[in-house]
Amino acid sequence: MRKPVVALVGRPNVGKSTLFNRLAEERLAVVDDTPGTTRDRLVAEAEWVGVIFDVVDTGGIDPTHTGPGGKIAPLSIGSADFIEEIRTQAEIAIREADLVLFITDAESGVTPADREIAQILRQHQQTRDGEPWPPILLVVNKADGEARRLQALQFYELGIGDPIPISAFHGTGTGDLLDEVIARLPRFDSETEDESPKIAIVGKPNVGKSSLLNRLLGEERAIVSPIPGTTRDAIDTKITFDDLLVTLIDTAGIRRRGRIDPGVEKYSVLRSMRAIERAEVSLLVVDATTGMTAQDAHIAGFILDAWKSTVVVVNKWDAIPKDSHTMVDFTRHVRQELNFMDYVPVLFISAKTGQRVDQVLPTALQVHEERLVRISTSQLNQVMQDAQDAHPAPSQGSRQLKIYYGTQVRSDPPTFLLYVNDPKLGHFSYLRYLENRLRAVYPFLGTPIRLVMRPRR
Repeated sequence: MRKPVVALVGRPNVGKSTLFNRLAEERLAVVDDTPGTTRDRLVAEAEWVGVIFDVVDTGGIDPTHTGPGGKIAPLSIGSADFIEEIRTQAEIAIREADLVLFITDAESGVTPADREIAQILRQHQQTRDGEPWPPILLVVNKADGEARRLQALQFYELGIGDPIPISAFHGTGTGDLLDEVIARLPRFDSETEDESPKIAIVGKPNVGKSSLLNRLLGEERAIVSPIPGTTRDAIDTKITFDDLLVTLIDTAGIRRRGRIDPGVEKYSVLRSMRAIERAEVSLLVVDATTGMTAQDAHIAGFILDAWKSTVVVVNKWDAIPKDSHTMVDFTRHVRQELNFMDYVPVLFISAKTGQRVDQVLPTALQVHEERLVRISTSQLNQVMQDAQDAHPAPSQGSRQLKIYYGTQVRSDPPTFLLYVNDPKLGHFSYLRYLENRLRAVYPFLGTPIRLVMRPRR
């Protein structure tokens, strides 16, 4: 059962990031103390009265531009570039989210940019069961006092609905806001059990995802049927490969041809999130001509946060001048940028020419099998004992971590429960060491490993 997605939309400096942090408090999806996983926090998991949902901050609009002499000058609210960026943000949010929070500012009042966003949101709403979809909540931030709360009434002119006054900084009114959020979120029932391996094709725009999908489908020539998925504008395609039924999850809008609107890359995470969540394995497609970018690392981080398996597919390899060291050097570059996922396989392909595309599905299915592997309790405990004998945990004061017993409690992904004297003594660097020792026995190719510590008593 997938989680609903709540998108925060609004002009700069209205407090979107502050509200994002407020909603995600205590339940951040990013593990900040793990080396290499520090990323811009665009997505986090939130919970209210037992309902879990994902919050997406669609921030990133730059309210400045470079003026004469390279100086940073204020960007006019009415400028074409700024409005185009706002439009891109709002359109993607309204298309991909289950609920949109339109954030405004009581201190500034209604601005031309607010009116523009309101118009875009209304124009792109669809109708579902006789109601506008997705729902939009008008949030008036920075309403700290009674006077500011009264000023929130002027936002009725936007025609979005009742303004909800809050102060994201102080937390005032956020409980009432969350009550409204929960009341409007859709409830997704568990889908009919589908045992076929699910492989998502994800990546930033223009890396060749659609070309790879079409090449895979063209080579196999055994398409069962295109079945609409739970993601709007996405298609699940079932194919047979070596007598095995496989579901390819196509990122929303991936088949559409045409110009990529400016700013889409910044918000493409909205399209990738659902595909990642529904799949067991993600094919992270990277453009060889540009190398690994920050957005590639963002998407890889989302895959890791969801505890999904990964294959990095470097596309457009035919467009790269090569010598005997090119592939080795590029692999090293990928490993450096994705040092928090050093267990993933890297393939170099050309969807255009078909070069090595025949390795993609076999590798993805091998990685899928690795998710389901179970290690015997005796083997696991032998690995933990050998690891402690070779390198005992560093002492913290007069105390030292001791592992008494371990067992694998689940697969998909592989999860190991370790009974210890004190879980607080388990520093992340030592957990990483234990993971490496475990992978030396069984590699779990492309698959993250969970190590959970509990006190023995």
